[in-house]
Amino acid sequence: MTARTGRRERLRSAVQRDGPRCVWCRRECTGLVRATTDHLVPKVKGGPSWLENEVVACARCNRERGHRSPTDWVAECERRGWRPDADAVARALRSLDRAIVERGGQRRARPYLAAQLRRVARAA
Repeated sequence: MTARTGRRERLRSAVQRDGPRCVWCRRECTGLVRATTDHLVPKVKGGPSWLENEVVACARCNRERGHRSPTDWVAECERRGWRPDADAVARALRSLDRAIVERGGQRRARPYLAAQLRRVARAA
């Protein structure tokens, strides 16, 4: 994967990595349930369009999450009676942190990511 990999290829890679289920509600993304990639660190917060910053999400969850933080959305999903894959979210956040260290840049995303990693550590 390069930094210039297209959205379709990143979605395909995310499905291979995590499986075809929405990380938030765990619905299988086949047939009528359309798979999308959801940026854990939103682009408006400086999040890159890298595979490490994206998880598989159904279109409904991606749309409803909006710009809520991953930890806030996990809590909201649980409140709704869903079983979000909090471990996959935590793994992806840690993977993004490593990728930023290796590749550099992403100055705007770093504080947001650090706060999410702290919240994930407290929840564990």
